Amino acid sequence: MLRITPIIAALALCLGVTRMTAAADPAAANSEATGKLAEATFGGGCFWCTEAYFLELKGVEKVVSGYSGGQVENPTYEQVCTGLTGHAEVIHITYDPAVVPFETLLEVFWKTHDPTTLNRQGADVGTQYRSVIFYHDETQRKLAEEYKAKIDASGAFRDPLVTEISPFTKFYPAEKYHQNYFALNPRDRYCRAVLVPKLKKFRAVFEDELKKKKDD
Repeated sequence: MLRITPIIAALALCLGVTRMTAAADPAAANSEATGKLAEATFGGGCFWCTEAYFLELKGVEKVVSGYSGGQVENPTYEQVCTGLTGHAEVIHITYDPAVVPFETLLEVFWKTHDPTTLNRQGADVGTQYRSVIFYHDETQRKLAEEYKAKIDASGAFRDPLVTEISPFTKFYPAEKYHQNYFALNPRDRYCRAVLVPKLKKFRAVFEDELKKKKDD
């Protein structure tokens, strides 16, 4: 069962959401014992934002922005922006489950976007901005569905979650200029207006889960 405890602050789009963690799943525990890296794929709106959050988590080895869930092979950003490819903007995460369990990734995912708006995140509208989890195995599917049901039952959000939970098929990395966007473009107008305030709240809520910064 998921344990629900209050948080000290809410993220920009998730006022009142509580911290939720799941008891260790036997299959997940076996995976962690192997010491192997695992993969997770999430879509929660613009990947410039979602990439920035997950890069700061302990145990996350790599985050690549890209496209998944559609029918067009090797899509371009311009094609995906039409909303006609079926792809969502996603991040493909490589992580160490012995350091950061999938449950923590799920928590960050649901706390850093609005999972109740269909095909929309703020001013970004279209199926490419849908809330989606592309699971890589049955354990991820079960955990995602359980967590989603618990959030709905908790009444944390006024509206029900519309997050899609679908099997992972293929991932297409986005163009080079999209990768590590915030770190390389900290003075970008969008980043300063939208991402920086959200990052501050994210860091306050998940302080214990973040990588330690190296001394300058």
